[in-house]
Amino acid sequence: MSKGLTPNSLLSEAEFDYLSFKRIYSGHLFAGVDEAGRGPIAGPVVAAAVILDPNKPIIGLADSKKLSEKKREKLYEEIIHSSLSFAIASASVEEIDELNILHASLLAMKRAVEALDPLAEFALIDGNRCPKLSIPCDSVIKGDSKVACISAASILAKVTRDREMKELDMKYPGYGLARHKGYPTKAHIEALSKNGLNKIYRRSFKPVSDLMK
Repeated sequence: MSKGLTPNSLLSEAEFDYLSFKRIYSGHLFAGVDEAGRGPIAGPVVAAAVILDPNKPIIGLADSKKLSEKKREKLYEEIIHSSLSFAIASASVEEIDELNILHASLLAMKRAVEALDPLAEFALIDGNRCPKLSIPCDSVIKGDSKVACISAASILAKVTRDREMKELDMKYPGYGLARHKGYPTKAHIEALSKNGLNKIYRRSFKPVSDLMK
């Protein structure tokens, strides 16, 4: 690791420069980190961290939002079986309401990175903010479409959260959670107005907070 390495020293403002990154960090234990579930009004925010195996490349990695559900599920299995290390963590609805969604997302990311085994030596975080970690890290804007390990993390996080929302749909029928995954669609708002709040809703989010008045 280069002496004097600081956050944001590896990136230009516009693009992630992978070659520059590899000139500074020549190891293989760097993790991609991403989250899923910042926008919904219900359910947790989920984060994943992935260290890919350079000897087991995975074809088709991309931003999870641009992949079909079938493709995400297939890649999910490849990632968990081919990566050197992966971990998935979350922050609860209660933590989201207490901390706000940004800090809850960073907390979930921190938990995912710290759960890796083996641990990462460096972390690349999707977005423009890094959680407070015990290892060096850098943020990559739109990293889920630029960096393979971040793409892998985005897939693990989204598939895991989607599965959890399907389970919550069975526990709380009538809200359509399996379809919209907690996002504030028109049908979701109508179902929420009809059926009322329950403990999976983020009370710090509109329109949930409006329904509490």
